[in-house]
Amino acid sequence: MGRSRRTIPEELLLLALDPATGTTAQPQSLDLGLAGAQLVELALAGRIAPDGDRIAVILPRPTGDPTLDCALELLRRRGSPVRAVHWIGGPRLGLRQTYLTHLERCGMVHAVENQMCGVLPTTRYQATDTAVSRQIRARLDTAIRTGTPPDARTAALAALAHAVGLGKHLYPGNEGRSSRSRLRDLIRHDPMGGLVAHAVMDVQNGVGGQAAAARRAQSGGAPRKPGRAPAPAAAMAVVGQSSAPEQMRRRGVTRAAVRPSLSH
Repeated sequence: MGRSRRTIPEELLLLALDPATGTTAQPQSLDLGLAGAQLVELALAGRIAPDGDRIAVILPRPTGDPTLDCALELLRRRGSPVRAVHWIGGPRLGLRQTYLTHLERCGMVHAVENQMCGVLPTTRYQATDTAVSRQIRARLDTAIRTGTPPDARTAALAALAHAVGLGKHLYPGNEGRSSRSRLRDLIRHDPMGGLVAHAVMDVQNGVGGQAAAARRAQSGGAPRKPGRAPAPAAAMAVVGQSSAPEQMRRRGVTRAAVRPSLSH
């Protein structure tokens, strides 16, 4: 894979960097987005392909990008297609820092050491090559302004930007409302980007793989708003089970009168 072009994870991270503070917007959901962006980049490189709501390796040959190749090898080791929500929701410790360090080596950002409350060391990252960031943003702006179908790379980037909640960072306030809406609508222009973006939102909402597929089928695949913070593990474990019987028993309603509220 040539290095004349930034990968989608790198572009997503550059979009999330605040030029004034040197911090990243939506840091928790951004980690999920970076894992999803790797899948999109591998798909564009012809290494993986969607298989329903799963991801299948179709060409295990390395891309030449160490971080992407690590993800590709992990997918290959699974042996069978993996659900996108399970992959994105898995542990991705240090992925954001890995990409920040890479961008620093490439001269795209520089680290600024500081201290929090005068004691705790912190590191912020300021963009050094703002022209690249402006070019990335301009692609999104053009797609939003013209309404013409963008290329697959831009469509996937827009879908991920919406999924991780960058809309309000990129297009803030009431004046940015229509742009945020059109950013969300771009999710439909790339099947892989759409699949991954929905998976990112489902992980944030604590929705499992089969439940996520059922919900999208019922809604016709319409894009949803980004979810809130990921649900606790205990809450995710009971997705698909109704709590209505217990609640209604406490109100004196017999179990026979209760109809299950979910059926996935």
